[in-house]
Amino acid sequence: MNVKLTTTQSTVIKAASARPDGNIEPLPTNLRGGAKTAVIDGLLARALITKFQHPEHVEYYLTDAAFAAVGRKRKVPAPVTPDAEIEAAVSAAEANWAQDRTDTKPRTRENSKQATVIQMLRHPDGTTIQQIMESTGWQAHTVRGTFAGALKKKLGLNIVSAKDATGERVYRIA
Repeated sequence: MNVKLTTTQSTVIKAASARPDGNIEPLPTNLRGGAKTAVIDGLLARALITKFQHPEHVEYYLTDAAFAAVGRKRKVPAPVTPDAEIEAAVSAAEANWAQDRTDTKPRTRENSKQATVIQMLRHPDGTTIQQIMESTGWQAHTVRGTFAGALKKKLGLNIVSAKDATGERVYRIA
């Protein structure tokens, strides 16, 4: 490719082509203000650099055409070929992690308030929210939240409710 470059443009491209990433920064120290803008605009207009916009700043990188303009080739890193032994070890570790995630069940301490609630819910006649409140010292919304979160979602318990003969709602584990 035969591109006519100014001396400054050529200097900038040659310096950037020696960098592994092809970034044009740092520019020569004598290139500031309007001259810097003119060089960057000229290289962009000739498609010799590309612009990468970060939220806080802009970076410019050489294109393949810029490398060709100064008679250089882009250095391409060697392809990474994974070692079969490493791949097997990673696959085995991932399988163990997946198994661990499916085998673990949330556990409940035997002397906790949650265990007390579960024991009350396992009673054949069930229990009321009021009874659980008296036993645990919790408020009604905490009891309902425990039903929905810890017991149903985390522990997977099936909690059913019905009204008893007195018309009071009773909860139990089905």
